[in-house]
Amino acid sequence: MTDLSTLWELSLPLAASAGGLRYAQVRAPRVFWSVVGLPVAQVRFAMTYRSTMDVCGLTVQPSRLRAFLVRNVARRSDVQPVPPKIRRVRGSSTGMRVTLRLPAGLEPADVIAASERLRHAWGVHSVNVVETRPGCVELRMTGYDVLRRVKMPRKLPSGPMTVPVALREDGTAFVRDYLKVPHALTLGANQSGKSMYQRNLVAGLARLRVALVGIDCKRGVEQRGYAPRLSALAVTPEEASGLLDALVGEMEDRFDLLSDYGAADVWALPQDVRPVPIVVLVDEVAELFLVASKKEEDRRDRMVMQMIRLGQMARAAGMYLEICGQRFGSDLGKGATTLRAQLTGRVVHRVNDKQTADMGLGDIAPDAVMAVTAIPPDLPGVAVAGDSSGGWSRIRTPELSAARAAEVCAEYAYLTPVLPALAPYRPVIPASAAFPGSVPLVKPTPATP
Repeated sequence: MTDLSTLWELSLPLAASAGGLRYAQVRAPRVFWSVVGLPVAQVRFAMTYRSTMDVCGLTVQPSRLRAFLVRNVARRSDVQPVPPKIRRVRGSSTGMRVTLRLPAGLEPADVIAASERLRHAWGVHSVNVVETRPGCVELRMTGYDVLRRVKMPRKLPSGPMTVPVALREDGTAFVRDYLKVPHALTLGANQSGKSMYQRNLVAGLARLRVALVGIDCKRGVEQRGYAPRLSALAVTPEEASGLLDALVGEMEDRFDLLSDYGAADVWALPQDVRPVPIVVLVDEVAELFLVASKKEEDRRDRMVMQMIRLGQMARAAGMYLEICGQRFGSDLGKGATTLRAQLTGRVVHRVNDKQTADMGLGDIAPDAVMAVTAIPPDLPGVAVAGDSSGGWSRIRTPELSAARAAEVCAEYAYLTPVLPALAPYRPVIPASAAFPGSVPLVKPTPATP
């Protein structure tokens, strides 16, 4: 009886501890990883590193000098293959980072090809390989699925045109940097999280000293809440056509300014004469391509031509495109493929067919197409981001309601610049608006041609 009582007294704390760890693993994965997962992963990594590298084919035969020293100085008959040298091991609240120096004969592509085997060998959720400099790579391991519950890092990149938008699967922030990637295309089916991505982008841009221009041909249902922070807004194809003409005129005026100062782009101008950057947000771009008559076809062709001109030349003038839609390819009509070629950044959410994934990523990162088709419908906001370098990664945007995005735009409305060329398209905001999310939109009067 005494033995049973003792066993019962000991089992209760153990059961409570096990239950607490299980609860932390599900509800507080960061805490569980920091307390349990990280120490276990570090021990497993240290004990199995050499053998894991060997079985994964990431070792090379030693040089003649090394073999000579082992046999004649160390007095050892067995000369083992040489794995990458560990330079640094760092733990974090989401995973572990290991910097490796590759021996002669290995390249980063070899490590990337073995990343899935390394993930299983060390029992982590994912292993992403990043080349830091020639001959060195960094293994970015995550201990759990950081995209399941998105929590942005505390330290986020900053810059004059830098907006942290989402979280990468390696635990780092996905940043929209317009100085590096001036134009981008975002695709996704209904309920895929495409609007959530746009809200996070707009909320980040609202805090910067930039001019935001909206084109939302769904009568402004997506962008009317951003009206306090918009320098111009078009809600019909007719208004969009006039607004695009005004944007091209603004671009040409800026080119005249650059010519006067002998500058290559607006960022080379003196700060006191530098024009404010402009970000053009186009929602459901297909609405600009659809026509029902010959008259509308002529207007469509002009709008497409103006967008192509902006995509080709507007970067130097400090004007950037953010185009969003469900599909975007040659089936939309003449000029669609040409415009898509100017959009370097690509973000593709869950889509309804493989052809749409090909439209978004097939021309820049073919390997990412299958990753898009594998996005489950129960994880809205998960997307695949790629660029012209061929690299890609899975990302997910944090939740942000439309009302909260509107509140941010209203909070930073004082940063909204007045651009004379776009003044006829600036939305009128009544002073009696109850709250930012309920701001009614007064249609602007297009400029007379």
